[in-house]
Amino acid sequence: MRPMLVAALAATTLLITGACGGNDEATEPSGSTPSSAGAAAYPVTVGALTLEKKPEKIVSLSATGTEMLFAIGAGEQVTAVDDQSTYPTDAPRTNLSGLKPNAEAIAAKDPDLVVLSNDIDKIVSQLDKLKIPVFLVAAATDLGGTYQEIGDLGTLTGHRTEAEAVNAKMKTDIDKIVKDVPARNKPLSYYYELDPTLYTVTSKTFVGSIFSLFGLANVADAADPDGARGGYPQLSAEALVKSDPDTIFLADTKCCQQSVQTVSARKGWSTVAAVKTKQIYPLDDDIASRWGPRTVDLVRAVADAVAKVPS
Repeated sequence: MRPMLVAALAATTLLITGACGGNDEATEPSGSTPSSAGAAAYPVTVGALTLEKKPEKIVSLSATGTEMLFAIGAGEQVTAVDDQSTYPTDAPRTNLSGLKPNAEAIAAKDPDLVVLSNDIDKIVSQLDKLKIPVFLVAAATDLGGTYQEIGDLGTLTGHRTEAEAVNAKMKTDIDKIVKDVPARNKPLSYYYELDPTLYTVTSKTFVGSIFSLFGLANVADAADPDGARGGYPQLSAEALVKSDPDTIFLADTKCCQQSVQTVSARKGWSTVAAVKTKQIYPLDDDIASRWGPRTVDLVRAVADAVAKVPS
């Protein structure tokens, strides 16, 4: 399933919103943060969506949206989440699907707000006909997009102040992590793996923008120079080996059981610099593909890896 999903979503410039479980090492956000004293009075409007009152029965069919909602203190308002929303672990997980949304099943939860990551099968218009408010948390293209979505959800849920605090902490943490990594005389090159069929990302994607914070050069950029592939090209094994990346990052460790050992054993890869020097770094699939508050953990993982590579 994973290679097919990556191929389909690459064509629409989206990544999988999450594949497996949460990260046990991360601190889980609380859903019980008190509402801010300065919360905006309703009605509130974000884009084309206006809510007449504070939503108390939110259904999230976006793993990233779920993480955002709990991080800003709106967790107690979330009454149901999709089957991919594995973090935090106390989120009210159901068999609802964000990849194959069913309007009737969603409506049965009697929501006063539905959070989606994309408009699959025109689900938005289906819910509009049922007079169910919908907010799209599309895959961000950079950190600015993540901050905007967190702020928008804060406005809609009555947690604007908490959302601003989450954004401020993310910015502070990311700035410190990046600054603490020593500068290098020569940029490191990297290959970022989405699945074992060699789908990857370019510098023009959200993930690429994170690596750019550290001045890393993406070996996949030449495979999609004009963005015609949405920033998610599929490389050939020959092209990958020829590009000879200094480092390899694996975002398919949980979905596809890829590891330092499996990559090192691939036919013809023994000449790749990252393989020869053991600079292969497994990532948590979920953190790498959910561009919300735990993006800080992704930045930290990249920083820790870069710091380990000899100058």
